[in-house]
Amino acid sequence: MTMKRKNAPVLRAFIEMSFIIFLFYANLLMGEFTQSKIDGGRKFWPALFDIFSMQNFLIAIVASVIGYFVFSYLRKRV
Repeated sequence: MTMKRKNAPVLRAFIEMSFIIFLFYANLLMGEFTQSKIDGGRKFWPALFDIFSMQNFLIAIVASVIGYFVFSYLRKRV
């Protein structure tokens, strides 16, 4: 029982950061499809491969860390 409570903050941080990363990539994918409508249309797989790059991944990690700390701060204040 104590092991679950000791790992709870780490699991919570992982879940919250994963959700922020998911939202980031979902937003990128929607942007690719919006741009593709202007350019004449593209398929799903090329757009999906375009959004997964090292730069996008690093941006997602940094944004998720910042988001986690902001939400933690707001959770304690409210």
